[in-house]
Amino acid sequence: MGEETNESASNSYVIRPNFSNKFRSVMVKEMIHVVLNEHLSDKEYSAEDTTEWTKAIADSIKTKLKDLGYDRYKFIVQVVIGEQRGEGVKMACRCFWDSDTDNYAQDIFMNDTLFCVAAAFGVFYY
Repeated sequence: MGEETNESASNSYVIRPNFSNKFRSVMVKEMIHVVLNEHLSDKEYSAEDTTEWTKAIADSIKTKLKDLGYDRYKFIVQVVIGEQRGEGVKMACRCFWDSDTDNYAQDIFMNDTLFCVAAAFGVFYY
């Protein structure tokens, strides 16, 4: 009749990222460190400005995550800025995910007037 093709051999469903596309927390932490220093190195705490700063930092981290080429990953970016008053702050996060493919990275920026904690989560989309 006609020519037979084996389409099932060419179609494959990827359920794990290949080694080079896996979310690398060390690289992401370095990127977050650079972003925090770019945005905050010359700033002093201002309650009026922190909302704008957190949005700008989160957007910058998200854009740079996309530029790293992590195909099929969803990203969650969280940024917290607070006034440095010598008091302790604790943050916690709990996630239900696949430890083989999903990961996170965080970094902290501090100066005399403020602190900033930024975390980026990479979740592989099956």
